[in-house]
Amino acid sequence: MRPQFVDFHCHLDLYPDLAKAIAQCDNRKSATLAVTTTPRAFFRNKQLAEKSQFVRVGLGLHPQLVAERHKEIDLFESLLPETRYVGEVGLDASPQFYSSFDLQEAIFRNVLRLCARAGNKILSVHSVRCSKKVLDLVEEYLPINRGKVVLHWFTGTRKEVLRGVQLGCYFSVNEKMLSTKNWQAILETIPFERLLTETDGPFVERAGKPLSPGDVAVAIDRIAQLRAIPTDTVRKQVIKNLGTLLG
Repeated sequence: MRPQFVDFHCHLDLYPDLAKAIAQCDNRKSATLAVTTTPRAFFRNKQLAEKSQFVRVGLGLHPQLVAERHKEIDLFESLLPETRYVGEVGLDASPQFYSSFDLQEAIFRNVLRLCARAGNKILSVHSVRCSKKVLDLVEEYLPINRGKVVLHWFTGTRKEVLRGVQLGCYFSVNEKMLSTKNWQAILETIPFERLLTETDGPFVERAGKPLSPGDVAVAIDRIAQLRAIPTDTVRKQVIKNLGTLLG
């Protein structure tokens, strides 16, 4: 069944009821990437999403948890053959997590190497305050013909966006990002055919409540307004972009 929406980065297992969150994606016909933050979380997500038409589960090792969970990289490696999707992975250089940055880099480098060796993986990548470093590592360790990267909530410069495009990256955007003037300017640099939508739920809120899984309608509306094109044109292009990404 063809999806009606794309939510390419959502933490379904951080909602109160994972099974209900998966059902919401199916009911909305939202092609959803359920990212995980640790390899140990992958088991339950995969088990509950096995019968879903629209939810796929990513194997993750979140950079903000690397200090505590870096030893799970061995589990990550053993589970990698079970999924095409990897996420959430990447780097975070914000003050709260900078003390683990060297370890984060070592883990991310390893993740990229493992994905390159396996081939045909799609990664949802976190890059807070370190866009250049993330792109450097992607360029060095994950050749375009060995995997694909979706830069989640990317906050780099226009120049870095263009570099990401040259490296074959896609960009997943959410409604909170699109409410800021800086990011609205960056959106102009992203080719329409490299754009995906996300909720990053439950972290993004609307009117004080977390976005529900697959609820990308406002993000689509904002992209349409900023590009001065019909909303349905954006929705259909995002679905087309997902199809191209999946190959």
